Amino acid sequence: MTEHPDDDTAPSWRQRPKPVGFEIAYKLDGDFLEIDRTRAVDRLRLSAVEQVRYVFAPGNISSKGYKTQLRLSDGRTVTFGNLSWRSLTDLDRDDARYHRFVSALAAAITRANPKARFVGGRPGPIWLGVAAVGALSLAMIAYFALHAFRQGQTSAALLALLLLAASCWQVWPLISLNRPRELATGEVPDDLVPGREPKS
Repeated sequence: MTEHPDDDTAPSWRQRPKPVGFEIAYKLDGDFLEIDRTRAVDRLRLSAVEQVRYVFAPGNISSKGYKTQLRLSDGRTVTFGNLSWRSLTDLDRDDARYHRFVSALAAAITRANPKARFVGGRPGPIWLGVAAVGALSLAMIAYFALHAFRQGQTSAALLALLLLAASCWQVWPLISLNRPRELATGEVPDDLVPGREPKS
């Protein structure tokens, strides 16, 4: 995800999506997206992109994970994110460059296929499932805290309230950021694609 001396002026992005594995390089080349997986290079025609989806996707180590997914007319999908693994325990972020690349990619897709659909968040059924499970889990913790207070178990109740606060901090972004929404053609939402640089 750092700059490379052989990078040219074409918008590009590099990511190591897994702790063990090769870095993947993405580069715009006219009406194509070039994907270099080290062992193989794919060239995807941007006019074949039917849908662009942005999601909030925190991981086990970082709560600041975001992904962009392209769905092609042949059913294939291409997904990349803003986080790159340096090692088994260390992640790298370059949100500003990620935003620049996604913005350039969105504009290129819009030019190549003005009918491409841009959406934010998870698909409706998945989002409803996550929201229901999250709400149920929070309700159970809140009930346990209330019951503990009524039983005079103050320490257990306070511990449950701390757990409730931590759970809300983790669950709320998953629900609020990933709500299903239709976007304008070519739109890049700041809440799902971090790193927009302020205008000078």
